Amino acid sequence: MGLGGTDSVSLAKAREKAAACRAMVADGVDPIAARNAERAIPTFGTVADEFIELRSAETKSDKSVARWKRCVGQGGYAEPIRGYRVDTVQVENVLAVLKPIWLEKPEAARGVRTYIENVLDLARARGWRQGSENPAALKGNLEHMLPKRPSGGHHAAMPYDDVSTFVAGLRERGATSARALEFLILCASRSGEVRLATWSEFDLAAALWTIPAERMKAGKAHRVPLSPRAIELLKQFGVGAPDEFVFAGKKPGAPLSVMAFDMLMRRLGREETVHGFRSSFRDWAGDKTTFPREIAEMALAHAVGDSVERAYRRGDALAKRRALMEEWGAYLAGASEPADLPPVEAAARPASAAPRRRSIEVPGQVALFGGV
Repeated sequence: MGLGGTDSVSLAKAREKAAACRAMVADGVDPIAARNAERAIPTFGTVADEFIELRSAETKSDKSVARWKRCVGQGGYAEPIRGYRVDTVQVENVLAVLKPIWLEKPEAARGVRTYIENVLDLARARGWRQGSENPAALKGNLEHMLPKRPSGGHHAAMPYDDVSTFVAGLRERGATSARALEFLILCASRSGEVRLATWSEFDLAAALWTIPAERMKAGKAHRVPLSPRAIELLKQFGVGAPDEFVFAGKKPGAPLSVMAFDMLMRRLGREETVHGFRSSFRDWAGDKTTFPREIAEMALAHAVGDSVERAYRRGDALAKRRALMEEWGAYLAGASEPADLPPVEAAARPASAAPRRRSIEVPGQVALFGGV
């Protein structure tokens, strides 16, 4: 059994290795077979890729697959440990991955820790790790070695008073990511809903976007009324084939990268999260409008009421939500002189609400919303 070359293994080290091998033989263990088995243990990255492949077969959600890849896939947050043999990953290695993002990106850090733990559990189940303790476990382990996060844990959101100025800055940028982010803000949507949108989901004549159930967090199709500015943004790209992505990425046939919005926010020097714009919209709707709470919640595709109430609710209040999103679009435009809402919006407003005012007028708007 070779113990290594003389240029890299000293005589003392060779004697030490030989003694260890003789001890294994005395215990009935073949040292050559043990060494070969050790060499067969894969890297953390290999097991992580297997984990992603197994999980991907169980879901139809591209968003979930992208999240797993972002956390433990190649080039993801766990990249520093992907080259480690999976049985050598220890607590200090996991901490080295988590500490830089634990406070700065709490949502990302939570996912990274969870999926590292899952990958190491898979390695143990495959016989590549020994012992029952998982170095990525939080309870009784990492919770004592990571700083406590501030209470709350909400997505960092931009104050709604600042959003119109931010949107004005986006309009000065020609990148697809900037156009897509403005569209996301106008629709109060999630990033995956916008990035993966295809032309088949849009009815521009009806100013309506129908997001399929498989891309919605609640697993239910969601209709989004489009404001004139949202329609204008879509027309800037030119209507494509039904299966084409509206906001295409750099690679042919691919959507915007999962990191496109985050990278844009970093380039703009902003610390808020993209998801936080939904909070900005919700705060604005509650503070600056008289729309009922449930209309704002339905605009965000949140479940409203208990299970009994939802069982009896058949509609989605589209007309009222259209009025709300029209007003949000007008607010983001930032014009100072409001104009009266068109009849279709006034009719959609609750009888108890005072007449509302618009901030902008859009040429052709009457024809756009059904010829009223």
